[in-house]
Amino acid sequence: MRRAGIPLALGVALLAMLSGGCGVYSASSGRVDENIQRVYVDYLENMTPEPNLGVDIAEGIIEALQIDNTLKVVDEGSADSILSGKVLRYHLKEVAARGTDLTVNEYQVQISVQLDFLVRSTGEALFSKKRFNGTGNYVLEDDATDEETARKEALTEIVKDILAQVVEDW
Repeated sequence: MRRAGIPLALGVALLAMLSGGCGVYSASSGRVDENIQRVYVDYLENMTPEPNLGVDIAEGIIEALQIDNTLKVVDEGSADSILSGKVLRYHLKEVAARGTDLTVNEYQVQISVQLDFLVRSTGEALFSKKRFNGTGNYVLEDDATDEETARKEALTEIVKDILAQVVEDW
């Protein structure tokens, strides 16, 4: 059974995954151009049939930026920079089969996002139509994984890549 994404649960999962290990994940040196210090993250247009996917990803990006604390997430009117885009793809790929009848028992969730990061004052694109992809696998007979956990894994991968791209030195 498919479940719609739950933004709060996704946020908590992303927070836990991004802050795990030896401290908070940060790809920045602390030096950020003044033209992008305050960022507005727009909800992503969802081009997939998966409900709430654009909202879930945008909220994951916002939480990751807040944890990283290199850029300040603000409302659109106060923003120096704007991160916007769309979710292009949500796909379930069969990755493993077993038994004599080759019944599929493992799937991979594949998500693809396209983003623009603009400096508001100049209209300059720090990146435009940049694609970010994430994957997560689940096994049908495994109670520890399901499509939702694989989806969260794919979203976490995407958010980490976006964070690295957004806060790196310009």
